[in-house]
Amino acid sequence: MEWDEAQYFPMDLFHRMGEQGFLGVLVPEQYGGAGLGYQEYITIIDEIARVCGSIGLSVAAHNSLCTNHILMFGNEDQKQKYLPLLASGQWIGAWGLTEPNTGSDAMRMQCTAIPDGDYWVLNGTKSWITHGKSGHVAVVIARTGELLDSRGMTAFIIERDTPGFHAGKKENKLGMRASETAEMIFDNCRVHKSLILGEPGEGFIQAMKILDGGRISIASLALGIAKGAYEASVKYARERHQFGQPIANFQGISFKLADMATRIEAAELLTRQAGTLKDAGMKCTRQAAMAKYYASEISVQVSTDAVQIFGGYGYTKDFPVEKYYRDSKLCTIGEGTSEIQKLVIAREALKG
Repeated sequence: MEWDEAQYFPMDLFHRMGEQGFLGVLVPEQYGGAGLGYQEYITIIDEIARVCGSIGLSVAAHNSLCTNHILMFGNEDQKQKYLPLLASGQWIGAWGLTEPNTGSDAMRMQCTAIPDGDYWVLNGTKSWITHGKSGHVAVVIARTGELLDSRGMTAFIIERDTPGFHAGKKENKLGMRASETAEMIFDNCRVHKSLILGEPGEGFIQAMKILDGGRISIASLALGIAKGAYEASVKYARERHQFGQPIANFQGISFKLADMATRIEAAELLTRQAGTLKDAGMKCTRQAAMAKYYASEISVQVSTDAVQIFGGYGYTKDFPVEKYYRDSKLCTIGEGTSEIQKLVIAREALKG
């Protein structure tokens, strides 16, 4: 709660979590990672988010976006250099796709990279970036071709101390306030061609593949927040007495708890199914979108019901449910809004 109130990003905690293997969950042991799969990853994000959505979000973004992009598309030299630093928590990672005027409409991005000898020169701004200010290294997707060309974008690895790379505005947010969200600004930032991930022009296609895993991350995050709100509600409903008995005895409350428990169970099954497909190396676009869409929406529903069960106390910062309520909303927005997930699900359904 103190971190949330102050919008304090606890960097020391992340170094310690790196020592526990939480920041390289999917990274093979040969690169200093934990060498685990998506089922274990879902569990880790879920457990952390039950206590604090902010920390769960930062762990998820670090693992599934920056680190995973280098793991999936980096060459051996890039993996050897960056993965041990990221997996150990010595470095924190950021990932830059979104811009001030291009959220879901990423193919209209304005951040450009122009070749200049052995270097590429980046100019533009990325916004809503987790660890945009404190991250030690970022994977950044910039336009290297024409607008609306899916092969006109390229992914670069950019270290924090690269000249021309600056942190911009830090966002003052409704929830997830201890997870840093800030702009990244590139002003004639020169990046060597050896720091391109894959080949020039592959950045957007890579990003879409990264977001499949990212959606499982946000589903896990939403699931953990919902579980935290639910568990607090069950405890309170047993302890709070009205009319001479625990409020859990009243149908109005017990039915709310029944709905919460059922929604959480369904969200977990969808999330685990997507994780199983991902671990098997199978396509999981539809299942990941379903898990992200459903888990994030029920997280908002469950945390809203939790505030209602707590009554007036739920509206105060003396109890945890108002924070679950605020944190849950981001899950319906980040890494593809609920509306975008519906588009993805519909497109996949109509293919066959």
